[in-house]
Amino acid sequence: MYTNSFNRPKRESNQLVFGIRAVIEAIKSGQEIESLYIQRGLKGDIFHELKALMTEYQLSAQQVPIEKLNRLTPKNHQGVVAFISPISYQKIEDIIPTIYENGEVPLVLVLDGITDVRNLGAIARTAACSGVHAIVVPSKGSAQINPDTIKTSAGALYTIPVCRVESLSKTARFLQESGLQLVACTEKTEDYLYKPDYTAPTAIIMGSEEDGISNDLIRISDHLAKIPMFGEIESLNVSVSAGIILYEAVRQRGSY
Repeated sequence: MYTNSFNRPKRESNQLVFGIRAVIEAIKSGQEIESLYIQRGLKGDIFHELKALMTEYQLSAQQVPIEKLNRLTPKNHQGVVAFISPISYQKIEDIIPTIYENGEVPLVLVLDGITDVRNLGAIARTAACSGVHAIVVPSKGSAQINPDTIKTSAGALYTIPVCRVESLSKTARFLQESGLQLVACTEKTEDYLYKPDYTAPTAIIMGSEEDGISNDLIRISDHLAKIPMFGEIESLNVSVSAGIILYEAVRQRGSY
């Protein structure tokens, strides 16, 4: 399995940073901002500096009432509170060439709309155990990587590269251009998960239990694959589904 050479911090919790200037300096120093909360209606020159920096670093923020910020910290937050991620995100554009250079066949996991931290942690644990080279998540609409996520992953999130991207569709197209087939795990097909050839370079796409995979990703996928279901229960937990399809890839690749 591809192992990254980046030094990654191993914090047991997300570090809270508050105050406009403190958050600005955290961003400038290269800290990974996991989440950013800004008081609704905030104004001022220094706030505009923060906004410009957010645009430069492609950061998004949640506009919240001051009561929300007061619950996060009783100290003088000046209307801005940020949490620094316990991991360092990486770039999928850097990882894919390295996998090929190492003589390995890429296996990437793309997570579309997985918002439960424990599901994300469980998926990461299985991904690390099954030889996945990288996990791709969207910058918006994805579970935070926090202490609960890290704990549920049994520390796997410290060992497997996680790539946070602005657009899953653009990233999926990049993966295709890099020679990977896209296999979307969805019920919107008659084909079972055994049909695709996972010995080829592959990106497996998993969606949320509520909404599934977005139509944009469904449309560009090379294969749609579903898990056989019997009985009265119509769906599986997404972390269980990820384990099933990943270990079909392991079986086909003979990675044991």
